[in-house]
Order: sequence, then C-alpha cells, then structure tokens
Amino acid sequence: MSCCAKEHCSGIDFTQTPVAELYGSNSFSNAVMRERLPKNIYKEIVAVQNGEKELTLEAAEVVASSMRDWAIEKGASHYTHWFHPLTGLTAEKHDSFISPSGDGRIIMEFSGKELIKGEPDASSFPSGGLRATFEARGYTAWDVTSPAFLKQDRTGTTLCIPTAFISYYGQALDKKVPLLKSIDALSKQALRVLRAMGNDTTKRVFTTVGPEQEYFLVDKAFYDQRPDLILTGRTVFGALPAKGQEMEDHYFGAIKERVADFMRELNLELWKVGIPAKTQHNEVAPNQFELAPVYTNSSFAVDGNQLAMETIRSVARRHGMEGLLHEKPFAGVNGSGKHNNWSIATDDGINLFEPGENPESNARFLLFTTAVVEAVDRYALLIRSSAATAANDHRLGANEAPPAIISIFFGGPLTEILDNIAEGKAGGKTDTGAQIKLGVTSLPNLPKDVSDRNRTSPFAFTGNKFEFRMVGSSQSIATPNTYLNAAVAQVLSEFADKLEKAPNKIDAIQNIIKESYKSHKKVVFNGNGYADEWVLEAERRGLPNVRNTVDALSVLTRSETIALFETHGVFTREELESRYHIYLEKYSKQINIEAGVTIDLARRYIFPAVTAFAGSLAGDAAALAAIGASNVSQAKRVKRIAELSTELYDETAKLETALTESQGVEDPFAQAKAYFEKVRPAMDAVRSRADLLEKMVAKDAWPFPGYEELLFKL
Repeated sequence: MSCCAKEHCSGIDFTQTPVAELYGSNSFSNAVMRERLPKNIYKEIVAVQNGEKELTLEAAEVVASSMRDWAIEKGASHYTHWFHPLTGLTAEKHDSFISPSGDGRIIMEFSGKELIKGEPDASSFPSGGLRATFEARGYTAWDVTSPAFLKQDRTGTTLCIPTAFISYYGQALDKKVPLLKSIDALSKQALRVLRAMGNDTTKRVFTTVGPEQEYFLVDKAFYDQRPDLILTGRTVFGALPAKGQEMEDHYFGAIKERVADFMRELNLELWKVGIPAKTQHNEVAPNQFELAPVYTNSSFAVDGNQLAMETIRSVARRHGMEGLLHEKPFAGVNGSGKHNNWSIATDDGINLFEPGENPESNARFLLFTTAVVEAVDRYALLIRSSAATAANDHRLGANEAPPAIISIFFGGPLTEILDNIAEGKAGGKTDTGAQIKLGVTSLPNLPKDVSDRNRTSPFAFTGNKFEFRMVGSSQSIATPNTYLNAAVAQVLSEFADKLEKAPNKIDAIQNIIKESYKSHKKVVFNGNGYADEWVLEAERRGLPNVRNTVDALSVLTRSETIALFETHGVFTREELESRYHIYLEKYSKQINIEAGVTIDLARRYIFPAVTAFAGSLAGDAAALAAIGASNVSQAKRVKRIAELSTELYDETAKLETALTESQGVEDPFAQAKAYFEKVRPAMDAVRSRADLLEKMVAKDAWPFPGYEELLFKL
C-alpha cells in the first residue's frame, strides 16, 4: 500500500483536491511568477526566457525573494541547484535557507546571486579531460526556461532550481548547456528561413518534445533477491517461462489494481510539479508499462523526463515495487524505449510541421520537412550515436525497437507528394485525393493527416511531428535533441543562404525542396524495418547500419561533426572529444560491472545450488540402486546437469580471462572494442549454460526468483 495515498507526504489530500487545483501546485511556473512578481520584473523574466535580453541581478534578487517565500510557505527548508551532469542522471547539493542573525536566532535568506549561480564540487563528475581531477570547482547557472519546483517526501521539502553546469573556464560539463545552445542555433536559422519567406512577425522559434517513457515494474521482494537487477539494472541470468508475451494479452490490457494505484500516485506527483502526464497503459511485455506526457518546450521536457524517471522509482518503492528503466532488463521479451516526439514551433503559435490549407503554409511545411529529411540523411551517424549506450545495444533491432539503420517514415500520401515534386511532375492526385499543383505561385494543397504510424521506423513523421523511436528508456533526451537540433539548423542555414539571394522566392522554395529531397530521399522508407530485405536494401541505398555503441560513438571525432557543432556554437572541439571519451569509458565500465556480476553470481550462487541439487539427485539414485530399483531418467538427469555445470565452470573461467585482458587495455576505444568483441560474447556463453541449468534444477533449489515471478507476479 502507498504511504502517500493522501496527505502524508505532500500536505495535499489527493482524494479531495481537484486536479485543476493540484496541477502545478509545486511548480514556480510563469503563472505563479505572474501572480507574485511585480509586473515589470515578470515582463523582464519573460523577455529573458524568450532570448530578448539578459537577466539582471536586480531582477534576480526580486525573483529569489519571491521564490524563497513561496517555497517556505510550502514547507521548504533547503534549496538545490538541480542539474544534468554527464553521468546521464541528475545531481543536487542541498543548502538550507538559514542564516544566523548573531543573537542565537536565524533568518531565512536566499539571494539573487544564490539563485543565478551556485558553486558545487565538480571533481567527481566526469569531464573527459576538460579539466584535471584536482580542479574541483564547477558552476551552476539558473535555466530560466524551466520552472523551479518542489521535491517532497517524508524527509521534508526542497526547492529545486533547474540549472546548467559549467567548468571554471566555461566548458559545458552537463547535457543542458549544449541543448540550450542547439535550440538557439535552430531558432536563428529557422528565423532566417521564415524571414526570407516573408514572415515578419515571428520573433523566436523553439523545439517541443513529448517523451513517451516505457518501464517495467517488479515486486520489491523479488527484486531484492536479484543482485544482478540491483547492481546492473538487468538480469544477467534468467530462463524464459513457458508463457511470455506471445499471447499479446498484456498490451493495452486492463490495468491491475496494484499498478493502477501506483499510476494514480505517479500522475499526482508529476502533476504537482507541472509535468503534463497524459497517457498510461500496459505495454507489450508482461509487467511493462508506458507513460506519455503532453508536448512542452524542450528544456522543460528534458527536466520533466528526468524527474519522471526518478518519480517512477520512488513511487514504485512506496507501493512495494521497483521501477526498472533499463532498456532490456529481461532477455527474450520486449525491452523499453523512449519515443522522442519532436517538433518545431514559433512564439506566435505556428507548428512548422503542420500541413496547411493554403500555398504559403504548405510551402513552409514542405520546406521544413525537407530540411529534416536532408539533416537525417547527412547526419545519420550522428543521430544514431545519440541513442548509443551499452543497454540500448540489447534492444535495437529486436522486435520491439527500430533497427540500427536510420530511416524516415512518411507514409504513402506525403511520400507521393514529395516524389512528385522531386520529379517535377505538374499534376496527379495522391491516394487521399489531394490535388498536386506545381504552378508558379502555389505548392500542393495537403490533407491534414498525411501519414500513418510505423513502429518499425526509427524516425517517423506522425502528422505534425517526428517520432524518434530509437532513444533508450534510461537515457536523458537532452543529447538526442541536441544533435537533432544542430543537424537541422545546419540544413536550414544552407536553405536560408539560397532563399536570401533568390529574386523569386516561390521558384527558389520549389527548387530547394526538389533538389534537396531528390538528393536525400534514399533515407525515406515506408516498409517493414524488421525485414531482412530492408537490411539489404539499406545497404544498396548506401545507408549506414551501425549495430553497436562503440562504433557509433566514433562519429563524434569526425571533422564534419566537429565543424557542425563549432559552426553553430553548440560544442567546442574539446567538449566533443571529452564526451567521446566519457561515453566510451561509461560503456566499458557498464560491461565491466555486468561481467563481474555474472562471474560472481555463477560462482557464489549458481554453482553451489546446482552442486547441492545434483548431489541430492545422485543420492536418490544411489538409494534406489541399494534396494535393487532402477531410475535411468534420474541418472541421465544427473549426468546432463554435471555436463552443463562443467561447461558453466569453463565458460566462467573464459569470461574472467576476457575481462582481465580487457581491463588491461589502455586506449579507450580499443578497450571498449575489447569489451564488445570479447567480454559480451563470453557473458552470453555463461548465461546460456546457466539458463539451461535453471530449467533442470528444482525451483526451490534455484538461488533467485525467476522470470515467472519477476514478470507475472504483481
């Protein structure tokens, strides 16, 4: 049962408070600032959010005072600058509001300087060589585009201020700074295109994201008996039960009461901090679920998704469960992803991927859509690398995730329209009846719904947004969106160069769409991405198929990648190189831990259990023989267990050798390659023997709860 079913943790009675009143109650949102700040200060903050001016210390002092009073009224005693280091997680250092008054009492203080900038110890965060480990200083800087919020639990209430995290010399040590820079870069280039098309009203362009989050729930009692789940997030051993997901009875099925109770509290906790959790349902695999929010600006969406992952875990524990965010916690059943629904919008309410009802809006739609096609084709390796992790390698290419080949799905009608433009056709109709008109002054009149959905496509157009389905469930969405924003910004800058020089804008727009799409349409694929034929077809088209993280990360060191990010001020060469080393090192560390756990569990848990069970079987066989009875099947069983035990012992020794050799490799790329090519296959060999043994050993003699308990008992 939940300890927070009512007001226990939050001070709010969830059973009595209307959702409309509850929503955003723990968020220092623009609505709250509008109520609590002087009008001139509020206007200044909005201008800062829109990139129209820089924040002044005077305004920060007023905001800090108001934010402090609001937080204290709600029971806060501490504040923290909440940021996204390169671990992929979040970080926080708590400071209290108290300040001694000199007479044995305290006053509650929080200044503008403390709001704008903090100084945490950065020495233990990964930097990839950006600074020496003895250089401990780092700075956090308030991100005004994402609202402060309150974290509440039984221990108290803390004011969390979303921030960027930089080194003493200004290099980005986090995932937020590059994201914000990429949004600015995309806005700058998109505005150039819009201005060239005659738009004089839009002042800023921003990206929106709606990350669908998949996860598993398991009973906490079973989780606590699985050291592999505790230490690695996934099961390194585990035989499939007789029933898995083949009956397709879990997807969108009735939600169990225990899970529904968890989801109810999860929603409430997210709604309180202003995260617009919208949809929830059973996913394909047993005990797998999905949470989907409404789309919001990218900075807030990144913060919201990190907070959502944290909240899934904390609320699950209050309900006697554990939330698993690993991409593949259970071999043989669907893993978990995070569908990154990405779009571009303007400050005056235009979705640039929304088909329109007139030539002007359709020209804009087709031009920006074509820019994405070119960006995804030209920077396919970079986009692939944004979803490259050791955990996601288990998932990509399986039947619940897109393949490692980057392609775009448009569906028949939109593909036909773009094909006709590329081929210069002057007429024709799409399957939906939309008339193709390629005259001097118009572009196609498009239907509103120009695509279906394709779950096998890594990058699918779904009506007014693109769904990047390759992102892993445990990943921060900051990196995928940073890379995507920068790639599209580069293409838009080239489009803008052409449009700004063109005497006839209509002709120029049509020519850009025609030439760009014709050159890059090879990345568009509307078929089954799981089919073997697609792998061959993709190779024929010249599309890359990078199947593992180690090879995918190498794109970060290429000259064209460095040029892209330096041109748009998103990363410096040094920042990119640091990330390359950090991500390689993280990959190696993850496999190193998993291999160590595999060896430990095999030797300390499985060998003793199997030996004891085989001994009891052999004793039973001897007892039967002593009285003149015969049990041939018993003897065969003992023999087969002995054979598998020997194989398990030998494979474990091979794994240990491969692990030791890989640990001794000094070059980061070579070491990660060794972990991929030697250690991972050796782990699989150990697992295959152990999983066969699990099927032969009596259930009460096996040392861990099996998949039956983990996947079917909640």
